[in-house]
Amino acid sequence: MGKQLSKDKWKYLFYTISHPGDGFYEIRHREHGSVVIALIMVVLFSVTWSINRISAGFVVNNVDPRNVNSLSELVTVLLFFLLICVSNWSITCLMEGKGRLKDIIVAIGYSTLPATVCILIGTLLSQFVSKDEAAFYTMICGIGIAYTLFLMLVGIMTVHSFTLGKTLITLLLTLVAMLLIIFILLLLVDLVNQVYSFIYSIYQELMFRA
Repeated sequence: MGKQLSKDKWKYLFYTISHPGDGFYEIRHREHGSVVIALIMVVLFSVTWSINRISAGFVVNNVDPRNVNSLSELVTVLLFFLLICVSNWSITCLMEGKGRLKDIIVAIGYSTLPATVCILIGTLLSQFVSKDEAAFYTMICGIGIAYTLFLMLVGIMTVHSFTLGKTLITLLLTLVAMLLIIFILLLLVDLVNQVYSFIYSIYQELMFRA
């Protein structure tokens, strides 16, 4: 764990954000990435997102803070993150991608940092902007999210050694895989519920006869 959180690993996070091509290449081929730091980045993104929904100024925020459940949102973000990583890994295995699951986790986790920083800055700025200045808040958050999506694209393309066209096709198939996994999980949940209901009905019948 100490090696995963070393000073060099943290420094390489910021190097990757500023030099995505070289950074993601080093993550894949020279083990410079850290899965633990990537997961921390995802958690920080979720926390920042919840803070924004709770604390952003009323000029730019129409969410009732009483309806925000930070723990539920954290679990949702982590599950969605895991779903993206597993879906991309399953598709790229079929398309001869060179990236491992840990490389995908690091690439996507690291990529969330710009969105986290910009949303946090936007949240602070929203306390002071007027209605006419709300565009600055939107611009800051938009830049962070756009750069995060760009980093994810470069990260996936680099760790798998894909061309841009193949990466875009892979991302489209990743979306399809995500939908299939969700569909299968829903079927599984429904099957478990039916089995439980069947067993419980038998139990009730036996108790009634007894």
